[in-house]
Amino acid sequence: MNPFAADAAFLQKYHTDLVTLQDGKAQVLICPAYQGRIMTSTADGQTSYGWINRGLIESGKLGPHMNAFGGEDRFWLGPEGGQFAIYFKPGAAFNGDNWQTPAPIDSEPFALASKDNRSARFTKDFELVNYSGTKFNVGVEREIHLLSSKQVREVLGATGESLSNALKVIGVESVNTLINKGKDPWTKEKGLLSIWILGMYNASPEATIVVPFQPGKGQAINDSYFGKVPASRLVQKDSVAFFKADANERGKIGVPPARAKNWLGSYDPGSQTLTLVTFTFDPKNREYVNSAWEIQQEPYAGDVANSYNDGPMKPGQPQMGRFYELESSSPAAALQPRGRLVHTHTTLHIQGDETHLDAIARQKLGVSLEEIVNAF
Repeated sequence: MNPFAADAAFLQKYHTDLVTLQDGKAQVLICPAYQGRIMTSTADGQTSYGWINRGLIESGKLGPHMNAFGGEDRFWLGPEGGQFAIYFKPGAAFNGDNWQTPAPIDSEPFALASKDNRSARFTKDFELVNYSGTKFNVGVEREIHLLSSKQVREVLGATGESLSNALKVIGVESVNTLINKGKDPWTKEKGLLSIWILGMYNASPEATIVVPFQPGKGQAINDSYFGKVPASRLVQKDSVAFFKADANERGKIGVPPARAKNWLGSYDPGSQTLTLVTFTFDPKNREYVNSAWEIQQEPYAGDVANSYNDGPMKPGQPQMGRFYELESSSPAAALQPRGRLVHTHTTLHIQGDETHLDAIARQKLGVSLEEIVNAF
């Protein structure tokens, strides 16, 4: 059984309501039980692109802190830490023991509202309380679309026009809507929420994450999340950062709105796969929730795009898994009652001839495959 068929059979065994979107050989597997999460996808019916935590799913048990089921597009909300955190109870110290992903975005299902061959729509209503005691009545709508070849070309722009038939390509998009279902406006003074989309992919020894950024003043790459990332694992150039995607050491980086671009990606030379993520981004909106694990001077000075590489929390400890993440966030959602904020996150996997991949990498990430492969 090939890797994608094996993943599909495994997920179907534990989730009989697994949703499959299909267009020819391109397929997407979505799990309603995990918040309408895109678990994995394939361009050719063989290669499986998402990381799946088989041990955790097989166990049938829920753990503390976070249930890392895997998946290449999951719905979360920010902020993680700070005075407006939703991952810490009011008054709790900001440490790993007290960190807890809210159940509605961790272990509770989203309802499947509708589906056809190419799309599925999920909904969920729930309540959250932040670190400052502010209560949120939240509505979420989440639509997943398997993109047609024409739509993939449109996302890629100029490079899409010459997309070769020699390449295996899949594009999948999540359109995420956050709704204020309460009677009161959501205000900066009491804390705001943001949409946070995270994709987990299979790490490999040679894989490298590529994060382009704009020229300008101020910090381009924030690597202070889990302790500074060493130079052997993070290389920053004039307009791009390279970050190891080998799952050997835990680290996270982010790009603030003043320097962000709405593209990031990774390249795995072993499988000749270029993964690209793009998302809705308004450079004029500079207000993003801050997820730092501390009481913050600037709770709206957060990052737009992030990347995480898994590894042991402490030397010798087990780790969550052999994966890395590409992430995007919406701006902070200052919503009136019944107000809505929409954030779209699109993932493309392009596999095959390196000459063609090189042209796409240069266009969308600003670097050649050679630069990516030789970054470390």
